[in-house]
Amino acid sequence: MRGASSHSISSVIFFLTAEYTATPENLAIKEHTMATCPFQNLLDPDLYMDGNHHRVFADVREKSNGLAFIEDPLTGVPYWAVTRREIADYVCKNPLLFSSAAKTILPKEMPEEEIALSRLMLVNMDPPEHVKYRRIVRNAFTPKAVEGYEERFREVAKETIERVVTKQHCEFVTEVAAELPLIAIMSLCGIPMSDKKKFFDWTNTMIFTEDEDMSGGEGVAASQAAAIEVYAYAEELAKRHESEPLTDIVGALLDGKVNDEKLTPEEFQLFFLMLIAAGNESTRSVIAHGMRLLIEHPKQLQKLVDAPELIPFAVEEMLRFNPAFVQMRRTVMEDTEIDGRQLKSGDKMVVNWQAINHDPEIFENPEEFDVERFRKRPELTSQHRAFGNGEHFCIGAHMSRLEMKVMFEELIPRLRNPTFAEPVSFVRDFFVNGIKTMPINFEGR
Repeated sequence: MRGASSHSISSVIFFLTAEYTATPENLAIKEHTMATCPFQNLLDPDLYMDGNHHRVFADVREKSNGLAFIEDPLTGVPYWAVTRREIADYVCKNPLLFSSAAKTILPKEMPEEEIALSRLMLVNMDPPEHVKYRRIVRNAFTPKAVEGYEERFREVAKETIERVVTKQHCEFVTEVAAELPLIAIMSLCGIPMSDKKKFFDWTNTMIFTEDEDMSGGEGVAASQAAAIEVYAYAEELAKRHESEPLTDIVGALLDGKVNDEKLTPEEFQLFFLMLIAAGNESTRSVIAHGMRLLIEHPKQLQKLVDAPELIPFAVEEMLRFNPAFVQMRRTVMEDTEIDGRQLKSGDKMVVNWQAINHDPEIFENPEEFDVERFRKRPELTSQHRAFGNGEHFCIGAHMSRLEMKVMFEELIPRLRNPTFAEPVSFVRDFFVNGIKTMPINFEGR
């Protein structure tokens, strides 16, 4: 891993942007497999375009008891889909048996030579490397450290609401949900606010390659160009640190050591990209879905209007109901058995966080959106898996929760009686659970 070549950058760009090509041959295979496999393919991006994929997850869970072997006609690579919480926890707590590094955590397929270089990313590391690299930035994300950000977060939230409140209309995703998460991670990385639009566009283009609207209609080409821009920006930050030492997360990354060695330029650039992309997009998606759920359930919204102290509990329900990431990959490293099913070394596994958070064995009436669920049963707060579990539990969980709490505490009193101005448009993607556009009307106060 140390001393990776300059070829790393172009290789990991491929890792970030590789996508399925719908050739006539692949479409023919897809049609045949749909007729023979008893389960719907959870890695088909078209499944997520109408926002009704939870019913499919429930069907797969019920028919398979939480572990289904599913054919994927788009790639030709079948996989085990985990849709029950108990099995997911077992997988997460055994990272050497169910590896993140072997094939990366992305459910996409890519050449073996590219996979080796993608392991420079923290999310694609197994023990012991993962712990060593995570240690470099963990102090910036402790509960105590995150509490210090609240005043600034609240300022941003108020400014955001102030810009739209008098219009009594907004496109909620770009004008509200995207603002605080992006500004928060930029502030932590010492990035000037004048570059906010650049990072918003770069993130969308890199992550949403499956959706032509989000990637600018150019797919992989546009995503590669955006990634190159982020790497170049990181390189400039590293040069600045040499003459003007930075004291933020960027400085911690550049000064941090693993096995008594500092990060290579490639490792730093990839770490920087991961923080920007994950720290920005994930919380944006959950805030947008949270607002969608409140509009769809006006009685639940009224509870928060009448009792704002319920908002932290509502945040947990939003996270449970629609975690930012739909599913992540693991690779079985040796023959093993789970609930009587025989898994072979090399098998592909997909841990479906959204399905797991709707497991009826853990959550009563899981398809019901209830802002008081975690007030009534606070012990359930540790039971949802919006941030994963085990070795790869999300390092930014405390920050995400704070951003959501602050944003809804500021917007609920001021954006009253919100309604959809147009139908919600969902992102065509099986990895990130995003909303593309959500125009709303409201009474501004």
